Amino acid sequence: MNTAELGIYGENLAVTYLIKKGYHVIERNYRFKKNEVDIICLDHETLVIVEVKTRQTAEIGEPWRAVTKQKQKQLIQVANFYLQSKQIDLTTRFDIVSIVHNSYRTEIEHIPDAFYPLV
Repeated sequence: MNTAELGIYGENLAVTYLIKKGYHVIERNYRFKKNEVDIICLDHETLVIVEVKTRQTAEIGEPWRAVTKQKQKQLIQVANFYLQSKQIDLTTRFDIVSIVHNSYRTEIEHIPDAFYPLV
């Protein structure tokens, strides 16, 4: 499996995982300019912006560690545009779904409220 295939596989796993937890998926791969949000969903009355990181190994660190401050800023920018363009007024949070998938195992770690926008 190449990197692109692994990413798509991970996003599909994350969607299935979130749906099983009771989330309602609204959008996938929502783009604004050059940036993208992997999954936008509802957890009751909270809009959840989800970044999915999938790796074949955690040897160089857990996948969620790849969500840098710069990536967080990009996700916040896309979320702001989404909220304004859709005229949505809901509490919003940012989650990360971190996945390690290889021929030996598949581990999914969901991190709610993984980071917060600076006010």
